[in-house]
Amino acid sequence: MPLPIINSIASWVLKQRIHQIELFLKYPNEVQEELLMTLIKSAENTVIGRQYDFESVKSYHVFQERVPVSTYEELEPLIERTRKGEQNVFWNTPIKWFAKSSGTTNAKSKFIPVSTEALEGCHYNGSKDLLCLYLNNNENSQLFTGKSLRLGGSKQLYEDNNTFFGDLSAILIDNMPFWAEFSSTPSNKTSLMSEWETKLLAIVNETKIENVTSFAGVPSWMMVLINKLLEETGKDNLLDIWPNLEVYFHGGVSFDPYREQYRKVLPKADFKYYEIYNASEGFFAIQDLNNSSDLLLMLDYGIFYEFIPMDVFGTANEKAIRLAEVELNKNYAVVITTNSGLWRYLIGDTVRFTSLSPYRIRVTGRTKHHINVFGEELMVENTDQAIAKTCKLTNAEVIDYTVAPIFMKEKEKGAHEWIIEFRKKPDNMETFRNLLDESIQSLNSDYEAKRYNNMTLNPLTINVARENLFYDWLKDQDKLGGQHKIPRLSNKRDYLEQLLSM
Repeated sequence: MPLPIINSIASWVLKQRIHQIELFLKYPNEVQEELLMTLIKSAENTVIGRQYDFESVKSYHVFQERVPVSTYEELEPLIERTRKGEQNVFWNTPIKWFAKSSGTTNAKSKFIPVSTEALEGCHYNGSKDLLCLYLNNNENSQLFTGKSLRLGGSKQLYEDNNTFFGDLSAILIDNMPFWAEFSSTPSNKTSLMSEWETKLLAIVNETKIENVTSFAGVPSWMMVLINKLLEETGKDNLLDIWPNLEVYFHGGVSFDPYREQYRKVLPKADFKYYEIYNASEGFFAIQDLNNSSDLLLMLDYGIFYEFIPMDVFGTANEKAIRLAEVELNKNYAVVITTNSGLWRYLIGDTVRFTSLSPYRIRVTGRTKHHINVFGEELMVENTDQAIAKTCKLTNAEVIDYTVAPIFMKEKEKGAHEWIIEFRKKPDNMETFRNLLDESIQSLNSDYEAKRYNNMTLNPLTINVARENLFYDWLKDQDKLGGQHKIPRLSNKRDYLEQLLSM
């Protein structure tokens, strides 16, 4: 069958989903309430369902009062029981896959349960809806005349007590239909190679001869692949390798610090960038408009959402609220209840709502990745935007960065200490430092107040990292490639001190 006909058929099939999306756009809170009751009903006869008497839970308020918000550490004993073969613990259908994730900060591995319902109804539906929304906005797309380059994790699945664990990408590849590999590159075999540096070259050799029309992955690691591709092929930009490339689907870290670097290697005025928000725990939100940074919260994937306002997070007044109660432009910690049996699970991300009709969000950081040592409430969103703005003003390019506090001493004020690795250094580091400090003040009024006349905080300091510092640190942590990322902000100095000592 000719490729244009395949493209037309695939586009038509995917766009049929638009009518279902319109349903939760019209009745978002009703869809979420009904979903919660379905999840509770499904798990009535599980260990956790009997513990909290799910059979008698008939409203959100009873659920909220009866079931506590939990971290991974609090759910771990139940998860370990299932990993050892016991079923019907927290979900009513067999759980045999676990997405292994250490996140950004925790050296100890997490094993996130992934049910068949979550695979089909959440992760795969999210991938299809991403294409559906993109195609709905771009009628002339030729996406399916070529292949999609995927850059995921690097570990194959391992068996343990008749259960399987590994990167989420490995679980998805292991369960996807056979025909899906024909529209993707590199091959499953290459995608699942465990040694990052060998895998990188294999991906380059395999994909440079393909007709790639889209690519997907974390911006920091995708840029590593792009630079390797350009180096190996001797080309100036990606369009010289893949002339039909039309969209980059990205997520995992903020795109802001990397936007200008991508524009240089993709010199095409109408090239599209689409952001997604997904994790081992689920697929949460998708950019649904061209040229937007807002993400549509997907409400019918088997995930019930709650939110804890960050101004009370970790205090005695901490309380989770449902979607109907959120407000615009406030930072919230995300709490999820899922069709994999995660009940009121604190995922560790923070978001703010940019629209309430429909519900659109922006990811602002992590509950553990902010700095509030001096009352400055600095979020990753602030520093990512400030870095992007400062780089543009100084014609600099940043590979990665991390920030930690300089704690107050007897007569010394506090400050923020940065380590930045540049791809292209600014001509004047003092100018860069001043502009960065000013940019953060313009984005964060609490930081600005603490910096006023150096009253509480002294000007920030910058350490210029040696070449490959962050890469070497990740390699030392066995976290090269895939979904691993540098902790941007921390209330402690652990990461910064480790990096300074390398």
